[in-house]
Amino acid sequence: MDLADLVIQDVDVADGSGAPTYRADVAVKGGRIVAIVKEAAAAGCQRPRGTREMDAEGLVLAPGFIDMHAHSDLALLRDPDHSAKAAQGVTLEVIGQDGLSYAPTDDRTLAEVRRTIAGWNGHGDDVDFDWRSVGEYLDRLDHGFGGEGIAVNAAYLVPQGTVRMLAVGWEDREATPRELDRMRRLVADGLREGAVGMSSGLTYTPGMYARDAELTALCRVVAEHGGYWCPHHRSYGAGALEAYQEMVTLAREAGCPLHLAHATMNFSVNEGKAPDLLALLDEALGEGADITLDTYPYTPGCTTLAALLPSWANEGGPEAVLARLRDDDTAERVRHHLEAVGADGCHGVPVDWETIEISGVNDPGLGPYVGRTVRESAGLRGEEPWTVARRLLVEDRLGPTILQHVGHEENVRTIMRHRVHTGGSDGILHGDKPHPRAYGTFPHYLGHYVRELGVLTLEECVARLTGRPAARLRLPDRGLVREGYRADLVLFDPATVAAGSTFAAPRTLPTGIPHVLIDGRFVVEDGRRTDVLAGRAVRRTA
Repeated sequence: MDLADLVIQDVDVADGSGAPTYRADVAVKGGRIVAIVKEAAAAGCQRPRGTREMDAEGLVLAPGFIDMHAHSDLALLRDPDHSAKAAQGVTLEVIGQDGLSYAPTDDRTLAEVRRTIAGWNGHGDDVDFDWRSVGEYLDRLDHGFGGEGIAVNAAYLVPQGTVRMLAVGWEDREATPRELDRMRRLVADGLREGAVGMSSGLTYTPGMYARDAELTALCRVVAEHGGYWCPHHRSYGAGALEAYQEMVTLAREAGCPLHLAHATMNFSVNEGKAPDLLALLDEALGEGADITLDTYPYTPGCTTLAALLPSWANEGGPEAVLARLRDDDTAERVRHHLEAVGADGCHGVPVDWETIEISGVNDPGLGPYVGRTVRESAGLRGEEPWTVARRLLVEDRLGPTILQHVGHEENVRTIMRHRVHTGGSDGILHGDKPHPRAYGTFPHYLGHYVRELGVLTLEECVARLTGRPAARLRLPDRGLVREGYRADLVLFDPATVAAGSTFAAPRTLPTGIPHVLIDGRFVVEDGRRTDVLAGRAVRRTA
């Protein structure tokens, strides 16, 4: 064979299929894997030669990790380094999650969505929003940073809540036939322009106002274009199993592949109930349903403080929410729903302020609240927790992000063992004290759950982070170490790989991942981020 650009020698290959690891030399040329010679040194056969030859003894070579649930929609355009993901071995992120993102939009909707998810991504004042359609946004990713590209690859889901914002607005009502037709067209246009599917955030407004018939109609469009539906469903707390069943039933009626976002069983009402969820999924899978799911390997969740509010308080959009919070009588109704009834935004469970930790604010003057629970701050100030929460929401204009300490470790482990499981960070990078999953999900799987606990074998874990996600995304040349496949690759040390990020120091980078390649180019080399921008938009294929 011709001289390769790179030959990775004597490396243990976990190829992304779940098959046993094997020793090989792997040659890369022109951004693709051009040869895999197993047990090359021991067999004494002709070894591939390259312009550069790397001795990888003691390392594992795997396909680049695919983050099935990411919130890097603006981070990819503002941070060329993006080590939060590149250093983890992530070579592809799926963005446009939870039904809320920045395309398709118009001028009015863009302003509203920027305000709504400022807690996820910041206000974006440092980003030039020079796109409106899905295709234009994907083109912007392709030509980021002076036309060079972006740090890692990105695939996009059409956000159903943003689509509803465009067509219906912020009203809690059924869409008219004309509005539904417009939503169908918007979803179809986004898929034709390269989106891989559609996301929903059914505890976030205005997407949560969609009835099942509306969602079914949109899912039929997704199915017609070869995409998949990724819902954050209507409850992860009280009624979680019923909410999962709703998604399964709806997707099957629409004939649409289903990928359940951050499929957790949280809150005290669901402790020990992960087997019930998996039984529900197994029944549907046994009947031929096309279902996958993703999880992050931690117990706390992360969202915005405003997301906990009851849906009626969110109707009308961000300014209407703030007006209600400023009104004492209406704010008292909100408090009652949160603390006594269990708001739908808080998954039908009365809020426990001891579990709600402020992780980020936009106003630096509110910084002293970060890293403390709402109850802790209230105690220090001699106030009621709701008084503190209300002040933060109003003064930070709905901007605070939170960590929600409501998960159960056994549920986490049980779900990650399931055969349709994939990995997703749900990583919110914005805020002073983000969830460590944003910087640590993939090494935490490999270090903690594989090496330390043995919950998964190394081969099984790699498949859940690579081959299985690529299959869901219908990517014909990614997710496996195969000849002809793209050289999106990660090399890690199975004895030392670990998440550096913790709840105390969430932006600490991982250890044990010395090399990461995208299209055969080193984006991480010898443990350091290079200046290579090899990432592009990965568009849906037929």
